[in-house]
Amino acid sequence: MSQSLQSARRSGALGESYLKVRNETLALARGLSDADATVQSMEDASPAKWHLAHTTWFFETFLLETQLAGYQSFDPSFCYLFNSYYEQVGARHPRPRRGMLTRPSLEEVWTYREHVDGAMLRLLETEPAEDILNLVELGLNHEQQHQELLLTDILHLFAQNPLRPAFHSPEPLAVDEEGPAALSWKSFDAAMAEIGHEGEGFAFDCEGPRHDAIIRPFKLASRPVLNCEWLEFMADGGYRTPTLWLSDGWAIANERGWNAPFYWEDRAGEWQVMTLRGMQPVDPAAPVCHVSYFEADAFARWTDRRLPTEVEWEHAASLHKLQGNFADSGRLRPKPPVAGQGDDELLSLFGDVWEWTQSPYTAYPRFKASAGAVGEYNGKFMNGQYVLRGGSCVTPGGHVRATYRNFFQPDKRWQFSGLRLADDL
Repeated sequence: MSQSLQSARRSGALGESYLKVRNETLALARGLSDADATVQSMEDASPAKWHLAHTTWFFETFLLETQLAGYQSFDPSFCYLFNSYYEQVGARHPRPRRGMLTRPSLEEVWTYREHVDGAMLRLLETEPAEDILNLVELGLNHEQQHQELLLTDILHLFAQNPLRPAFHSPEPLAVDEEGPAALSWKSFDAAMAEIGHEGEGFAFDCEGPRHDAIIRPFKLASRPVLNCEWLEFMADGGYRTPTLWLSDGWAIANERGWNAPFYWEDRAGEWQVMTLRGMQPVDPAAPVCHVSYFEADAFARWTDRRLPTEVEWEHAASLHKLQGNFADSGRLRPKPPVAGQGDDELLSLFGDVWEWTQSPYTAYPRFKASAGAVGEYNGKFMNGQYVLRGGSCVTPGGHVRATYRNFFQPDKRWQFSGLRLADDL
């Protein structure tokens, strides 16, 4: 969000800030049918209807039921249906079976959102205390995360349909005739850097505490890896060369038959890719997308380079302009990096694709999860996952920052994930 809730409260625009985020979710889902919003395409994905209801459940459970006098829950059964993973809140419907929720209908979920929004506006008019305000801000950032997940999951769902329907306008996007942006390197000296959120403005708990980190001399690629480079990797046997791969990655790649990034299809010798705009030709000049950590790591080995650590990435990004191709551009697909725009030496650092780092998702020094159920938000997932940085073309504008830590298991490909190379000096 471009305006903090604290400043919004001072200006009397707190309700407007709340409704802005909530309405952005509605705008994403309005074109979906009840069937589109109900089907679950795999265990990792959730139906759009569930996203719409779960984000509403968050406000109802953590704010309205405890802070608004006389509040009546819309439907007590929704606490079971739309709790995600909060053990302290109670039992919940199994995640792999969210697609079985043919009821409530999509229309009833719209009504549920209206019920909660009306009550939230009444709560915000009471000038809530600072701790309540912080929960509202957490809830809105949580909703923005689910806006991105809704788009990610809809793409996966539509990719299972043989018609390959488009979520957004299916017209082909223009291809830059100047060709791919040249690759260069930006060098960084050794440093004792401060890493993590500084405490001003919103951040998730896993972004702190701020702490010192030793950085060895390194260099970072001026742009993400592009599709044209990935095609070279494929042509050189990248998916057939076991020495490039981590053992688990090689086993999974063979088991699942990986031979290209996720959503790529070879149609009569031409690579096309399923996007939120339907099937589109692979753009050679655009960042490669929908690759797993295992694939990213294998590509880096193929180039005799490596993936950056998250400390290196954040150090490089800390003074970088926070601008890029986010969801609000309407493109909903990675955009080719273009050199010569402004004085940025690192292109597409924010937006376009989440960039895998080689860092496991673990706690920063002195990290402590928040008390209560909201403390389950991030901390309990700090095992078996890797950190991604920078946001993507489906991340809401204004949602990310240099300290933002995304994280997924190393085999996941349905996210808008790519990579940027690094090397030692």
